[in-house]
This record gives sequence, structure tokens and C-alpha cells, in this order.
Amino acid sequence: MFHSIRWRIAIPYVILILLIMLASGVYLSNFMRQTYKNELKSELIAEARLVADDLIPPLQSGSLTPAQLNALASHWSELLNRRVTIIAANGTVLGDSSENPANMENHLNRPEIQQALSQGEGNSARYSQTVGYEMMYAAVVVRNAGKTLGFARISVPLRQVDAYITQLQSTLVGIGAGTLLLIILLATWIAGRTTRPLRELTGAAGAIARGDLESHLIPETSDEVGKLTQAFNLMAERLHAQIDALETERSKMAAVLQQMTDGVIIVDGGGLIQLFNPAAESLFAVTGSDALGHSLVEALRNHQVVDLWQNCLETGETQVTTLEISTKRLYLQSVATPLGQALPGSTLLLFQNLTRVRQLETIRRDFISNISHELRTPLASLKALTETLQEGALDDPPAARRFLQRMETEVDSLSLMVSELLELARIESGRVPLQLSPSRPLAIISDAVDRLGLQAERAGLEMQIDCPEDLPSVLADPVRLEQVLVNLMHNAIKFTPSGGKILISARTMDGQIIFFVKDTGVGIPSTDLPRIFERFYKADRARSSGGTGLGLAISRHLVEAHGGRIWAESTEGQGSTFYFSIPQA
Repeated sequence: MFHSIRWRIAIPYVILILLIMLASGVYLSNFMRQTYKNELKSELIAEARLVADDLIPPLQSGSLTPAQLNALASHWSELLNRRVTIIAANGTVLGDSSENPANMENHLNRPEIQQALSQGEGNSARYSQTVGYEMMYAAVVVRNAGKTLGFARISVPLRQVDAYITQLQSTLVGIGAGTLLLIILLATWIAGRTTRPLRELTGAAGAIARGDLESHLIPETSDEVGKLTQAFNLMAERLHAQIDALETERSKMAAVLQQMTDGVIIVDGGGLIQLFNPAAESLFAVTGSDALGHSLVEALRNHQVVDLWQNCLETGETQVTTLEISTKRLYLQSVATPLGQALPGSTLLLFQNLTRVRQLETIRRDFISNISHELRTPLASLKALTETLQEGALDDPPAARRFLQRMETEVDSLSLMVSELLELARIESGRVPLQLSPSRPLAIISDAVDRLGLQAERAGLEMQIDCPEDLPSVLADPVRLEQVLVNLMHNAIKFTPSGGKILISARTMDGQIIFFVKDTGVGIPSTDLPRIFERFYKADRARSSGGTGLGLAISRHLVEAHGGRIWAESTEGQGSTFYFSIPQA
């Protein structure tokens, strides 16, 4: 309960009022008791004077007997509703309205009698041995002509005073209880009304803590609480703006990290991974959930990365190295950079995938090697033929004619290579527009087979077509697709021994038309299969044969220009199958 400011305001207020009421009640009770006792004393003195005036004649004359004095005391007692005692000047009790005077002791030493002797009247409150309870006494000297004749004493039990005071206290308690109840209700209402804006502020702050940044309060007063509400609203608006800005920046950063092709890992000083982007997941084949919060050693299990991080941590300087992931044949350039004041103790690990660069470098070297090889042979032949002619072959017309024919053949080979290189360059740059139109697959296959049918027959090969006539049309340039098929069929004829078979077919699959050329030739080694569509790349068996090594590269670019893809399957010694897909019209 005391955790609420509402009750911390109301309860002390109620306790303070209760203490004040209790103190006031005690004081008022004592004050009323004392006031009542003083008034009672005054009444008793006045009544004692009346009795004293009435006792002057009988006490002066001494004409009344003890029984008559006792009866006189009883008479005054009935009139005053008090106990009346008549005492002689020597202290002997002459008459009493409540007790037998003969049984009562001398009263001369009573406090009220002694005070009356000295002052003419006296009073006291004490326990009465005669009646057995506390009494209040008032005594007055009975004098005549300066002579003390006796004393008239009036007394009343103090329990009457106590009864009156108890009644007064009960009344005060009832009034106090009602007042306290009203005070409690009023204090609770005032405290609730006073703290209601604070409770609303607390609720709004809790809503903001839960992520509801739209919480807004309307100030109801212009006091401190109203100013606090205005300040809270301003704070909430600025916080909302700042969080929106941070959220925007976070979204930008997340988008960058999501789309980056470079792997990004942030490691704290203890070696625990704090950030692991999707590119890093792909490079190291580890999911973010398995990496975040785990140690670098446990997540990556790569000692080169751990060494790189430790060196950066020890030196406080950027570290760069190249590492190879043999299981995935990846080459990575790894950079470790301390994050300094931004994230003290943390290290940024950046992994750039150089695999494609390495592959391109390999392709470039192979391309230079292949084109050098392809150019060297005809150029060497031309050089030899030219030297032979210069050395005297020109004087032998038949030999000169034969050499010139051979020179023409080599020049044709060089021209074909140059033209195919130019064709490939134009296709790769997109400068060869495709004349797209709905074309029937069977017609494209038939035209290609007609072009190479005679060549296959001379090589002793059986060529078959397996293509349903009702296949859907493809949206393609039929001339270019025929060129692709011719290239594939030409390779099949070249690498299939006499007596083999070549099958050209087409099928539909998932909105695509799949063309394929299957042969029973020598096949392609598995190590060469991924690279056969590169420019000038030739398998070992193909190096001894003719051709420029550009046919498959041209075919790949033509198929991709149609929105399809090309691939090959082969088993060495059992033949090869080349596939390519073209979207349906």
C-alpha cells in the first residue's frame, strides 16, 4: 500500500488528524472534568452556606437533640440531593444524612474542615472511609458574632462526575469517529485527485516503455503537475522522433547488412559473436541463431579466423589476410578492424569473397593460353609455308599451288576464329538483336538436322529426332536457336566414334521447353565439365581436334539472351547430353 504515493499522502494526513483529535479529546475531556469539578465545588460551597445560615439558631441555642439535628441533615439532603453533614466546632459529627453520627469519628482534622477554619470555607476530594468510595466535600464555618458554632458540610460522590465525563467522552468519541470517517474520505479523495495526473503519467510512461510511443496526456491544471505533464508530452514527442530516426538508421543498416555480399561479423572482447549477417552465414554455412552469443571458435571452427581476430585484439591494429575454405572451394580476403570508442573491445571482421575474382583470373590466364595456342598453330604453318616458297618453291608451280592452298586454309581458320570472336563479343554486349516470334520446336530441330545430316552420315553416325509435334511454341529467334543446336550437334558428331548415335529431342517442363542433344561419344571428364562453356576452353581430347573452342560459349550467351539456361551431363566413355531451356510463347 505504501508503494503508492496516493496512500503516502492520505495516510499520514489521516494519522495526523487522528493524533490531533485524540490530543484534543484528551485535553477537552480533562478540561471539562476540571471545569465541571470547579462548578460543582462552587455549587457545593453555595449550598453549604445555605445550610450554615439555617444552622446558626439551633447550634447557638443548643436546643435541638442529636436526633433532631440528624433529621435536619436528612431534610437538607432531600432538598439538595446531596449528602449533608452537621459538625460541631470540636469536630464531633452531630448529624449526617447518610450515616449514623454515633458511628462516625471526629472530623476536625478533615482537609475541608481545616481549610474552612482558616478561610471560612474549604473543599477537598478524597476517598471516604465511611461510605467506601471517592467523594467531593465542601465545608462552611457556622459563625455568629465571631464565634464558631460548627460546620456545615455538603458532599457528593465523584462517580457522578465520572459518569458525566464518561458521557461527554462517549459523545466526543462518536463525533470524532464521524469526523474521522469524513476526514478519511476527504483525504482519500484529495490524495486521489492530487495524484491522478501522476498515475496517468506513470501509465503513459509504462506504455512508452512497452513501445507505445503515441501516448499523450492533456494537462488539466497549470500547476507543477500540469507543467510536468507538458514536459512529459514534449519528452515523449522528442523520444518518438529520436526512436523513429534511430529506427530509420537501423533499417538502413539492416538493409545494407542484409544485402551485402561481404560477410560481416562483430566479436566482443570476450570472443562472443554479437552480429552475423546473411553473407557470413552463406560463406561459413552457419546460421545466425547458431552463431549469435556463441564464441568465434565454437561457431566458425576456423583457426585462421580466430588467429586473425586475436592478432587484431593484441595489436589494436587492422589485420588483413587471405584464407581458403577448402570444403566450399572459397577464397576470402579477411580484414579485422578494432572498433575503438564506438564499441570498446569489439572487433569487426569483414570477409570479401574473392572466389569469382580467382575464377576470372584463371579464365583470363586460360583464355590467353588458349588463344595463343589457337593462333600459334596457323601462324606457324603460314610462316613455314612462306619460308618454303621464298626458298625456291615458287619455281615449282605445282608445289607452289599446293602451298598456296594450304596457306588459304590456314587464313580461313584464322578468319573463322576472328569472326567467331567478333560474334561472341557482339552477343555478350547485346548488340545482336533477337527477332523473337512464336516458333515450333520441331521445326527448329528439323532445320538444324537438315544442315548437319550429311556430315553425320559421312561420319558413320545415326541421327534421330524425338520431338512431339504438339509441343507448345517457344518465343525465340529461330535462326539463333538453330545456331545453338548446330553447335551442339557439331560437337556430338566430332566426338562420337563411327557407329554411334545422336538423339535430338525436346520436352515441356514447368512452362519451359527443354531441348537436348544426346550422343554416345567419348564423354567429358568431370573436372572439365564445369568449364566447357568458357571461351577457348577445350578438354584434353578436344585439343587435338579442329575448332576454335568458341561454339559452346556462343551457345551459352544465345540461350541466356532468350531467358533460358544451358548445361551438360556426361559420363566419360559413355557419351554426353547437352540441355538448354527456352520459355514457352
